[in-house]
Amino acid sequence: MSPPAPPEVGARPWSHRLPPPIVMMGVPFDQLTTPQALEIAEEMIASGRPHLLATANVDFLAQVQEDEALQQILVDADLIFCDGTPLVWMSKLLGDPLPERLAGSDMVPLLLDLAQDKGFRVFFLGGRDEVVAVAGEKILERWPKLKIAGMYSPPFAPLDRMDHEDICRRVRESGADMLFVSFGCPKQEKWLALNYRRAGVPLAIGVGATIDFLAGTVKRAPVWMRKCGLEWLFRVLQEPKRLAGRYWTDIRVVLPGLLKQWLRMRSDADAHEAVLAAPAIRDMEADAPKVVVLPERLDVIAARDASLWPEGEHPTLVLDATRTNFLDSTGTGKLVRFARTARERGGRCILAGASETMLGTLQMMRLRTMFTEVATLEEAFALAKSA
Repeated sequence: MSPPAPPEVGARPWSHRLPPPIVMMGVPFDQLTTPQALEIAEEMIASGRPHLLATANVDFLAQVQEDEALQQILVDADLIFCDGTPLVWMSKLLGDPLPERLAGSDMVPLLLDLAQDKGFRVFFLGGRDEVVAVAGEKILERWPKLKIAGMYSPPFAPLDRMDHEDICRRVRESGADMLFVSFGCPKQEKWLALNYRRAGVPLAIGVGATIDFLAGTVKRAPVWMRKCGLEWLFRVLQEPKRLAGRYWTDIRVVLPGLLKQWLRMRSDADAHEAVLAAPAIRDMEADAPKVVVLPERLDVIAARDASLWPEGEHPTLVLDATRTNFLDSTGTGKLVRFARTARERGGRCILAGASETMLGTLQMMRLRTMFTEVATLEEAFALAKSA
């Protein structure tokens, strides 16, 4: 199975400092803390190269089950924050707990602190006109030295009818370092995927209702409700007609989906007891790619093994999966990182000899198209040499 030609993705030099992401229902959540997120944000701005960040919550997981384009955007994002306490809980059940919840509504004020401290310029895109005006005043009251490069609420229109070039021109000419987009999910993520490179801002992120929180037109849940994973209930009580149906759908889709993922990996783990064997990197010819020999169990322990990573810059990466019979949520995240790295180098990731168990897990996550699948190492070698 050969993957379609994906969009270009940029290098992420910080990714090897982080553990592999944990994949939940096809979305790879990065394992990082708030200080790490702010440190990487500063690196992004210093590089001057456009980057896309995403904050994914339970609603995202529900939507990507029917929206392949949204899933691809999240897989391609430079960082994915976990914006949901229930997802942090679920990561523990899946065996690799996320360090903390990184909600967009918490991260934006911290990014504004960083911007004010470092002199970065920020641009707010989206939101209702009346909310934007109030938000501008409230933001400057709280961050009086903040450099606001622009605030623009374009005329409401479907994504395919928006004047993307005009919006990107406004953002580019502003000289912004950070771009906060409030179009709602998935419109803001799809707009960013189409335009964040053209907008030319080093750090771009969709922030949903955060601009309403900053303006004070929508109240956030009390801290105790956020810690208990009940912020969604507070939001429903505020806007029952708009949000009740959405959250019911999210619960109906995500709860069984995560349970299915947990049960599959638990049954696979029971069927294949651990046989400890160190992962290895196999050398081919000098100008050929490295071959990563995957362990029998690509679980959280093996996935976090720093030695399971190829050196060099060859664009093609070969994964020898001939002995791998178990793959968990973090092992899946390791495979996603392999595939992403190959794409960063302009190449592809060849998966050789994968078992039905392994392919079944990737299929459940809808991630098989990230890899070029072959039956044997010989086929992989031939394909790698011809690339």
